[in-house]
Amino acid sequence: MEIRLFTEQDAQALWDLRMLALQTDPWSFVDSPEELRAISVEEFAARLRADHAENFIVGAFEQQTAVGMVGCYQEVPLKRRHKAWIWGVFVNPSARGRGIAKSLMQAAIKRAKSIPELEMLLLTVGVGQPAPRKLYESLGFRSFGIEPRGLKIGNESHDEENMVLEFRN
Repeated sequence: MEIRLFTEQDAQALWDLRMLALQTDPWSFVDSPEELRAISVEEFAARLRADHAENFIVGAFEQQTAVGMVGCYQEVPLKRRHKAWIWGVFVNPSARGRGIAKSLMQAAIKRAKSIPELEMLLLTVGVGQPAPRKLYESLGFRSFGIEPRGLKIGNESHDEENMVLEFRN
C-alpha cells in the first residue's frame, strides 16, 4: 500500500475513483455523479498540476491502482484562512476494513499541520454513518453541531454532523 498525493498523471484514476464514490455512497458526498460528469479528466489534471500546498488530495494505491482518497482545501478569505476542510473521504468497498481510511486521514492531517496559517480542520459526516464518525473521533475530531437536512436526494433528506480538529490556538 502506497499513500501519496495524487498527481497530474493520476487524473483519470482520481476521476474514476471519485465517480465510484459518488455512485457507491451518495449520502456521503455533496457532489452527484451528474455534476462529476460535467468535469473532464483534463480539468482534474489541471487542478492536480496546480500543486498548491494548501489544496491537495491524498491517495491510497495498491499496485498502481487508486483505492482510496482524502481531499483537503484551505479557505481563501483572509479572515478564514486559518481553516481547511477535509472532503471526499472514500475507500473502494473492495479495500475496506484494512485501515486505509485512517492512514489517508493521518497523512492529510500531517500535511495540513505543516501549512503555517492553519489552525483547524473541519469536515461533515452523515449522522447515520457511525463508522466514519468513529474514525474521525479516534483522530481527535469533535462534534460542534448538526445541520438538519444537510443533504437531499429527491425527496429524502439526511442530517449532517459538523466536526473539527483544532491543532493550533
